[in-house]
Amino acid sequence: MTAGLAITQDVGATQVIDLSGMVEACWHGVGTDGAVLHNEAEGRSRADRSRLAQLLENLMGNATKHGDDGVTVTVGTLDGGFYVADDGPGIPEGRREEVFDPGHSTDDDGTGVGLSTVAAIVAAHGWEIDVTESTEGGARFEITGVEIDPTS
Repeated sequence: MTAGLAITQDVGATQVIDLSGMVEACWHGVGTDGAVLHNEAEGRSRADRSRLAQLLENLMGNATKHGDDGVTVTVGTLDGGFYVADDGPGIPEGRREEVFDPGHSTDDDGTGVGLSTVAAIVAAHGWEIDVTESTEGGARFEITGVEIDPTS
């Protein structure tokens, strides 16, 4: 699925980025509230550094905000991309498409811009995003169409 919204996040100059290092740096920028990170990301990819950081911070921050105390967030690579998954409550199958809609939030204090921004960043890079259920029953966001160089 490619999110169907106007691209509001421009991609600037791209550079080769170590995914594991980027995940670690972004995790430190997220309010983790006792959450645990499993960083299984490997390889390098070409991306706009600040937009990729925003994408990762939004997805990891969303997992820690909506997950239970001590939620585990796993970031890893897959064939043609990477994923961010958690063991929180997940997203019901019938509501997965709407999470990318601007203004959509299940939190009374939420702005509904985090996941729409993620979708815009993905689209601006020419990638695709899909949301599914993680192996632990939480949410799993898969970003595909990403060229990953396995050497770090």
